[in-house]
Amino acid sequence: MIERSVTVIGAGLAGCEAAWQLSKRGLHVDLIEMKPAKKTPAHTSDLFSELVCSNSLRSNELTNAAGLLKEEMRRLGSLIMESADCCCVAAGGALAVDRNAFSEYITDKIRNCGNITVIEAEADSIPTGNVIISTGPLSSDAIAGAISEVCPVEDLHFYDAVAPIVSFDSIDLDSAFFASRYNKGTADYINCPMNREEYEAFVDELSKAKEAEIHGFDDGAVFEGCMPVEVMARRGRDTLRYGPLKPVGLTDPHTGRECYSVVQLRKDNRDGTLYNIVGFQTHLTWGEQKRVFSMIPALKNAEFVRYGVMHRNTFINSPLLLDRYYRLKSDPRIAFAGQMTGVEGYIESAASGLLAGIEMAADVLELPHVDFPQETAIGALSLYVSSGSVGGFQPMNINFGILSPLGRKVKGKRNKNAEISERSLSVINQLLAKEVFQNEDNR
Repeated sequence: MIERSVTVIGAGLAGCEAAWQLSKRGLHVDLIEMKPAKKTPAHTSDLFSELVCSNSLRSNELTNAAGLLKEEMRRLGSLIMESADCCCVAAGGALAVDRNAFSEYITDKIRNCGNITVIEAEADSIPTGNVIISTGPLSSDAIAGAISEVCPVEDLHFYDAVAPIVSFDSIDLDSAFFASRYNKGTADYINCPMNREEYEAFVDELSKAKEAEIHGFDDGAVFEGCMPVEVMARRGRDTLRYGPLKPVGLTDPHTGRECYSVVQLRKDNRDGTLYNIVGFQTHLTWGEQKRVFSMIPALKNAEFVRYGVMHRNTFINSPLLLDRYYRLKSDPRIAFAGQMTGVEGYIESAASGLLAGIEMAADVLELPHVDFPQETAIGALSLYVSSGSVGGFQPMNINFGILSPLGRKVKGKRNKNAEISERSLSVINQLLAKEVFQNEDNR
């Protein structure tokens, strides 16, 4: 008789997605989560799938690799995408969510699923039987110790940073304007311009502002996608103007001219009472954040409801340790999912949980694996993480560069990306005919 149960450790994005995919296929899941009794330094909520950094899931367009990955996940029955689409807030061409509503939706679905038993406890060992470990980049010391016993390789790490959030009522809208870049989509961002003098004074103060003490912190270990704004400022006076403060495509309606630099704010909740400062991940002290960020004219009286924080993220040497199903090569009953595998980003983490859950179900039900190919975003990500990196392994966002090329020239980058996406979604539709996708709720 087939043993129809799997343990999932960790109820973040990856863990909830993996548990959901397993449960849909008639398998019982014990989902072990240490909340609410214990939280990591980055978590504050008792809810599952808490978004600790930005509330944006990035582009929703199929000419962007992140948009393609999201659409693949929708077609594959992703719980994370179901929640995101239900709890979205206006963000132009991006998909952003009300973070509390997003987590509430997922928590309710998981807790009310008959095939999932939530065990509120801190895992301190790897159980027998099939298990997916998705404890995240801030795994507790207890489970980290257990993981080190099955992953005896050097500890890899980088540092991740969280951007501040301000209240809408405290933003000086006389010094700001609503717009989208190039008037593309709806005007969902609050744009806070600075002229040259204001920008240069801001960069000067930002470059020398006092940082919070973080044991062992090294700017060289910061993942580029989450580079603290003060680290960027120290790289050169114009670095921010080519990064998060890029003014291109934005015209100040007060002057009729393109801005010299622009700080953008994105809605952080559905009611629009909170906005996060886009690209302003930081590990400055809270006092310095208030002092320096208040130099931005539109934020001169800003109320900071959450300051930026910095924390260490850890991940395993996946190319050495994992196969394309995120399983341990040395012990295939154990799979990993989420950022600890070296995927970087909310959607990438959820996608790894989705794939790990589907392929684990195939193992348990003794069905053929789906074997998502490199023509798909979800498959390309797993193949890159498990074997595709060259040199030192570092976290990877989804990008078209890791998908199989078309094999022919297409004029224009957007046209090429659109054709890659069309091919990928065609492959996904074909894969949905595989047995592991059939009669899921009746297994």
